[in-house]
Amino acid sequence: MAQAVSLPALASLEGGLSRYLDEIRRFPMLEPQEEYMLAKRYQEHGDAQAAHRLVTSHLRLVAKIAMGYRGYGLPIGEVISEGNVGLMQAVKRFEPEKGFRLATYAMWWIKASIQEYILRSWSLVKMGTTANQKRLFFNLRRMKSQIQALDEGDLKPDQVKQIATKLGVSEEEVTSMNRRLGGDASLNAPLRSDEESSEWQDWLVDDSETVETRLGNEQELSGRMALLKNALGVLNDRERRIFEARRLSDDPMTLEDLSEEFGVSRERVRQIEVRAFEKVQDAVKVAAAQAIATRSVPLVGHAAN
Repeated sequence: MAQAVSLPALASLEGGLSRYLDEIRRFPMLEPQEEYMLAKRYQEHGDAQAAHRLVTSHLRLVAKIAMGYRGYGLPIGEVISEGNVGLMQAVKRFEPEKGFRLATYAMWWIKASIQEYILRSWSLVKMGTTANQKRLFFNLRRMKSQIQALDEGDLKPDQVKQIATKLGVSEEEVTSMNRRLGGDASLNAPLRSDEESSEWQDWLVDDSETVETRLGNEQELSGRMALLKNALGVLNDRERRIFEARRLSDDPMTLEDLSEEFGVSRERVRQIEVRAFEKVQDAVKVAAAQAIATRSVPLVGHAAN
């Protein structure tokens, strides 16, 4: 996947970052239904063009997340590149029928890839590798911001104690890590020298979900579930039992177990499952198309695909 998708070049020299940010802004964002269909094309047919569009439409998300890790003393271009690797892994594993957007899923892959890169790099200076030390490493700046410890240099004793208690580490570890991570760049530093340039803070990402986003996601999921629930009505009792046991259960039943339950072969159970899936898929598509045409529910894609 990483080799199949060609991305804009991110040069490591002066001006490379600003040019890169300008370039990725040109890739359009995807509507939910468009994203769903592209993801299905890649999932089912290995469509490289579909994968390319999914990746490039989320490069801005990677850049924003990467800017949040700008203070670890590593080239921001390399941090973004590592985040892009995480994005491509997310696209490769994304299952659109689960009912959430790619950005929600990809965020965790992007952060994991960046954090793994940072930990690898910091291991060269013997950064601690215990779970508590890693938590301190990635949360110290946030904690300092919360208690308004904005001055450069060592923390005050009461601030050290507060952070150590919150993160479950020793006060010595807090002091040592703060010294290692000292020298943050100003959030108001421009990306380039021209006056109209954006500042670093313009690219920071707020990891907390806004009320509007949360309500939108809940509404979108509710719409999908309603479409799926109605679509199940096209199945007979046996088809519905097999479909729910194989496709909707958190712990799917095996073909063997269902073959014993219904007294048929495993191959027959598989055939029933496939047929039930196709019937539900068709029913959801029809219902979604009708909903979009009448604008009676939000555009939610196809729940059962």
